[in-house]
Amino acid sequence: MAESGVREPAAPTAGDRRWRLRHLPVLLAATGGLAAVAALVGALVGGADAALGAALGVGITVASYTVTTLVLAWADSVNPQLVLPFGLGLYAAKFTLLGVVMVGVASTGWAGLVPLCLGIAAGVVVWTGVHIWWLTTVHARRLR
Repeated sequence: MAESGVREPAAPTAGDRRWRLRHLPVLLAATGGLAAVAALVGALVGGADAALGAALGVGITVASYTVTTLVLAWADSVNPQLVLPFGLGLYAAKFTLLGVVMVGVASTGWAGLVPLCLGIAAGVVVWTGVHIWWLTTVHARRLR
């Protein structure tokens, strides 16, 4: 017997399983394009280290957000009550790992550090912007 207020997860349908990741290809394509542009701008402005740093920065953001999307989609498919604890756990783990990586990179004196940071920031802006666009246009049309 379940506690009051705790709902049993419903059996997922085929449509339920697909909607959680339907936006992911669009986000990956947009940030893939951003990574190419970031590498090109980095190369033109600061050479090979800047190109690598900018592209890696975008890649770090994409990897982080993709892992979050996949884990939270899985958690939601198992039981929606798992989304909050998994989301908070991922948040803490990712920011701890990012901090360790950034301190490690900063201690090397690598010339691509600033472009790496800019690539991370650009990745966040583009991923978030495309996600907002997806939710307000494509996903909103599906709900009507």
